[in-house]
Amino acid sequence: MHYKDAKSILSPHNGMNPYRGCTHGCIYCDSRSACYGMEHAFEDVEVKKNAPQLLEDALRRKRSRCMIGTGSMCDPYLPLEKTEQITRRSLELADKYGFGFTLITKSDLVLRDLELLKSINEKTKCVVQITLTTFDEALCRIVEPNVCTSARRAETLSILRDAGIPTVVWLCPILPFINDTAENLRGILGYCVDAKVKGVLSFGMGVTLRQGDREYFYRKLDEHFPGMKARYIRAFGQSYECLSPNNNALTRILIDTCSAHGILYKPDEIFAYLHRFEDRFAGEQLRLF
Repeated sequence: MHYKDAKSILSPHNGMNPYRGCTHGCIYCDSRSACYGMEHAFEDVEVKKNAPQLLEDALRRKRSRCMIGTGSMCDPYLPLEKTEQITRRSLELADKYGFGFTLITKSDLVLRDLELLKSINEKTKCVVQITLTTFDEALCRIVEPNVCTSARRAETLSILRDAGIPTVVWLCPILPFINDTAENLRGILGYCVDAKVKGVLSFGMGVTLRQGDREYFYRKLDEHFPGMKARYIRAFGQSYECLSPNNNALTRILIDTCSAHGILYKPDEIFAYLHRFEDRFAGEQLRLF
């Protein structure tokens, strides 16, 4: 890893990435794509050491409170967060100034900050988003090798449920010819139902590939799934979107399961929920009158 002083931390839509790069090693990661212009090795994570100061300055200048969120470019709970604690300090600031917070992770390290998440959620809203792609544990260790497996993430979702923290699951990517099966999907959705998640986010049953990402993905296919790269090339060529042949059937399973259990599944509804700021104290005051 290396340190850098960032010039700003919040995007126009109040998103932030305290780190840049990743060590999870997921074979499909879009953040490796050349279009993002990363000037360092992907695993040499850039730590924005002044992120908390920038965030506090930004929150102080806000005319009204809102939801703050971490982006999907980098996991805010990389192993180095154990010592750097930039995500934790960001949560402390949101809690201090009364802002809502939502983050997306694949790591059970989020549970370290459970009391902070609860404190934010008591006053506003705090949502934890967790990615689940692969129900089979052995397969999960191949496609997402350096992070806790789906079973542990499901346990994390249940702990968050019991703590009253709302959750959303990102169901992506689903890799054609690898985990695009009804068995895999039903297993993941079973985790979601048990954890009483608020929503399941899917952009279609497939994966996106572009320069930088595609080359790494294909190297990993050659390493773990001999012959699979040739199958991808025959099926998708140089296409950005690689949609599973099972997309329609799998999407129907997703819709039917979510509908049966009151789980949001339309992306626009989920994003509206994630961005909607809720003032718990204001609600209490209104009920008093």
